[in-house]
Amino acid sequence: MTRLTFASCACLSLGLLLAVVPAWPQVRPQIRVVETITLHTQQILQGETHGTPTAIAGELRIPPISGRLPAVIFLHGSLGLGPAQEQWAEDLNAIGIAVFLLDSFSSRGITSTVDDQTQLDMLAMMVDAYRALGMLSRHPRIDVNRVAVMGWSRGALAAVYASMERFQKSYAPPNVQFQAHIGLFTPCNTTYKDELHVTGKPIRLFHGTADDYTAIGPCRAYVEKLRSAGADISLTEYPGAQHTYDSRGDLTQFPNGMTSRNCSMIEGDNGVILNATTRLPFTCSDPCVERGPHIGYDDAATKGTKRAVTDFLIATFGLQPAASAPVPR
Repeated sequence: MTRLTFASCACLSLGLLLAVVPAWPQVRPQIRVVETITLHTQQILQGETHGTPTAIAGELRIPPISGRLPAVIFLHGSLGLGPAQEQWAEDLNAIGIAVFLLDSFSSRGITSTVDDQTQLDMLAMMVDAYRALGMLSRHPRIDVNRVAVMGWSRGALAAVYASMERFQKSYAPPNVQFQAHIGLFTPCNTTYKDELHVTGKPIRLFHGTADDYTAIGPCRAYVEKLRSAGADISLTEYPGAQHTYDSRGDLTQFPNGMTSRNCSMIEGDNGVILNATTRLPFTCSDPCVERGPHIGYDDAATKGTKRAVTDFLIATFGLQPAASAPVPR
């Protein structure tokens, strides 16, 4: 599977950038550096703000429309940015939304975390997202009051849990917050302290019932808890759909792929993540961690999700419904 990577501004030529924008020649991609920090989960849960300085980058796609535009920050999954995000970027550009495809891997020397999820903690990508929000808040073409975050798999965890007030207070830029949180195939099997205290912005989850990479069951429980607490949250389920159902390709197994689908974790004292069963610090060597998950494309789930997300963003950003012309692909 091909992936877009952004190791640094210097290593990308304009020819390469134009080559990866096949359908919208009017769109002018911009490479933007994001100054972030690399933190471990325990540091984030303790609210630490001093970590290893890291410069990552992403590609900003601005559609050919005048004025300040709404934007969505994309947070990729374990395979990095790929064709699925490419197609999503085209679809959102077509309805007047700018897209920032953020690469959390390349500058950290990572190509994939499929076989080893310890290379970068998932919550670290949430810090990246907040830093990207800060960068976009200073961009003259972006309406800072209309920026959402959308993630896939490990990126979905970062996108969804960025809605928590405690993380907003510690890592968001001053006086700025995401206006919506969207997660596809979200890992929901960790219970965090104060997770019911969210910013109040809408949260939308999409998941396949046959997903054996990130199980849907914990997301059902998570959504029910937050809904009972008054949050604006929903989970849309697609029967029989696998993990990464919006990425074209045959059903594929990753024999060495690491999955915690049957693990349940909980935040303990001092920001330590515990195995909810043993009450011991969780590690990727715990017996519940397995190998061999699948991914696979599902046309109906992809089209349903794209229609739901575009309609949701049109309503959230106050766009004209007539702009939602492209048929989800």
